[in-house]
Parts: sequence; structure tokens; C-alpha cells
Amino acid sequence: MTLPLLGAAIRRRDLDTLRDWIFEPARAIEIQDFVMPEIFAGDPSELIASYKRALDGHRGLRGIHGPFFGLDLSNPDREIRAVIQRRLLKGLEIAEALGGSHMVVHSPFTYWHVLNRDNYPAVADQMLNTMADCLAPVLVRAGEFGCTVMLENIDDTDPSARVRVVQAIDHPQLRVSLDTGHAELAHGRYGAPPVVDYVAQAGAWLGHVHLQDADGYADRHWHPGEGTIPWPAVFAALERSEASPRLILEVRDRLERLPATVKALEAQGLAR
Repeated sequence: MTLPLLGAAIRRRDLDTLRDWIFEPARAIEIQDFVMPEIFAGDPSELIASYKRALDGHRGLRGIHGPFFGLDLSNPDREIRAVIQRRLLKGLEIAEALGGSHMVVHSPFTYWHVLNRDNYPAVADQMLNTMADCLAPVLVRAGEFGCTVMLENIDDTDPSARVRVVQAIDHPQLRVSLDTGHAELAHGRYGAPPVVDYVAQAGAWLGHVHLQDADGYADRHWHPGEGTIPWPAVFAALERSEASPRLILEVRDRLERLPATVKALEAQGLAR
């Protein structure tokens, strides 16, 4: 069995620190500098140019984390959805400039939606319709340069909710993203299924995974092995999956330790 080659979520300063570790085996990267509203309100051309220079010679896959602050894909107000669409389209413009082939966006589902399925039965269809409307021009634009939009779990406690949306929209540029730490938080705090069940529910629709550890209490973004996630079981679930998702380590601090973290996973026969 060939162990999966893990990529990393980075900001510009991290690329300099991890350059050799990323470039030599052609690891995938996910650029995360462009999530902030002030970046989108301003001119990101200088940062894009800096990345282009720094990425010269990089042979791995690339993507970006798209904007998400205040951007509810299921917002019922058409005028507000138009603003969200503009933000996402600008994200795709940045992704294209950087040679990106994926962009992560956030799911709007919460525990409230699970608890109130029967109380407000129309909400599920309303959310599906508004998400489909919001993403329609975004997916068309993504298809123009072969970029896949990855729908990430945030407050999701039902691991199948995003899958149903992706299946219903049925667009080749839309896939499910799994954040392991968010799933562990939902499992610990709200009694949601464990991380391995999020993998299983996504099935062939799983296109992307944020690998981060947590303690079932908060969104820690710890290095794998520092929290409570059972990593052998998670990697076994990924191996059983029908999909071949892009695997991205998304840790908050001490990114210079990523090579050591991966070595520890490799020693367990999990990844490289």
C-alpha cells in the first residue's frame, strides 16, 4: 500500500519555512491568506505576485481557502446572496491566478437544523434551493479553469447534510470537504457521529479533507496526535473510501513542526 502524501494549509510566511519539505515531494498546498474581508475589499495583487514568485518550481496541487466570514450560502435574501457570489467569484479569480484547482467554502448547517427538522420541515428544501442559486455562477466560473469547490463542515452535526446538497446540485465542480477537528468538536459537544462516520457518509463525493486534531470541546487545529481523534481509524476509513480526496494538514501553530508530525504518522504506517 502506498501511504498518502499529505499537503499543508499555509500562509505566505509558512511557505518560506516549509519550502523544501513542500517542494521536494511535490506536496499539495492550500493558501489561506485570502479569507479575510479586508483582503477582498482591497487589492490582493501584491500578495498574489509574491506567491507566484515563491511558488516557482512547485509541482504539487494547489488550492485556496475561500472567503467565509458572514457568508451564509443559504441566505434567503437574494440581494445578500449577490454579495456572497461576488466574494466567491473573486476567490476563484485569485485561485486561478495562483494555479489553484480547489477552493474551500463553508457549510451553513448547524445543530439547530437537526433539532428542528420536524418543527420546520420546509427549511431543508429552502436551504437547498438558496445554496444552489448562490453557487450556480460560482460553479460555472470554477469549471472554466478546472477548479473544484469543496463544501466544508463547520457546525454540521449531520454528516449527510452536505452530501445531500452536493448530490442534488450534481455539478462536477462541487464536492464535499471534511474537517476532522470540526467533526470531532460536533461529536464531543453535540453527540454527532464520530469522524469516521463523516468519512463514510461522504462516500464518493469526498474531495478534500482538512486534517487537524481536537479534543471534542473546541476548534483546536492541533497537530494530529495532540488531541482525541483516533487517527489509525480515520486513515483506515479514508483508505476504504470510494474517493481519493486531497489531504491537507490544517494546523494553527508551530507549522515548522509539520515534518515531525508527518514522520510520526509515517512511523504508524498512516501517511508520509
